[in-house]
Amino acid sequence: MKVVLLAGGFGTRISEESQFKPKPMIEIGGKPILWHIMKEYAAYGHTEFIICAGYRQEYIKEWFANYFLHNSDVSFDFRDGKNEMTVHSSRCEPWKVTVVDTGYNTMTGGRIARIRDYVGNEPFFMTYGDGVCDVDIDKLLAFHRKHGKIATLTAVKLAQEKGVLNIGGDFAVTSFREKSIGDRAPINAGYMVFQPEIFDYLGGDDCVLEREPLERLAAEGQLMSYVHEGFWQCMDNLREKQKLESLLKAGMAPWKKWEQEVPNI
Repeated sequence: MKVVLLAGGFGTRISEESQFKPKPMIEIGGKPILWHIMKEYAAYGHTEFIICAGYRQEYIKEWFANYFLHNSDVSFDFRDGKNEMTVHSSRCEPWKVTVVDTGYNTMTGGRIARIRDYVGNEPFFMTYGDGVCDVDIDKLLAFHRKHGKIATLTAVKLAQEKGVLNIGGDFAVTSFREKSIGDRAPINAGYMVFQPEIFDYLGGDDCVLEREPLERLAAEGQLMSYVHEGFWQCMDNLREKQKLESLLKAGMAPWKKWEQEVPNI
């Protein structure tokens, strides 16, 4: 299945770095957090990604354009007026990555609406490009397929300021409302699964996924929650970035399901 990643926001609360690059491209452990999220899905065999870019979208395109070169052993031969490059070995992941400019000021629902032609008429994963998690993607997908509704989102119980969910006894989301400070109810952690019918709920560039579309799906009984009791952490500010960095350096990053040396930066 394809994985859609929202990576077009400004990241104003971590402006120390986001003034130069999109927030999903801020690095933890020497790689963008967006790359970490992609590695999570790839660990479960999902290797086709559609990135909804916006702010500084050229940065994302240039990073992936150079990714193969930067992860390969190469020889450059300039002798006799030549300009030849030979690739000896590559450590690139077998991924297909489509980066789409979904607009500078487009809202979350509008960004997803813009990549409809790239998704096609099939279910797909979707998550935000600024949070990592150790959710079992296989179990999430099995849960989504079993209930047969249009949308599934992953819910975690943390004292955060995210979209708040009311969940019924059968795990159906009975209502969806915007965040409020001090809420300790289950929150929207992303890691969603959508049927292609989701596009019928989306509007133009001003459409905010977390408002009318999810609220309407909840009201119609078409939004289900996969309750995750493990690790989840977004990177909204410098303190949270440092927390993720510390977990990586200590070898205690729950979302990391691959072997890679973490540079001591």
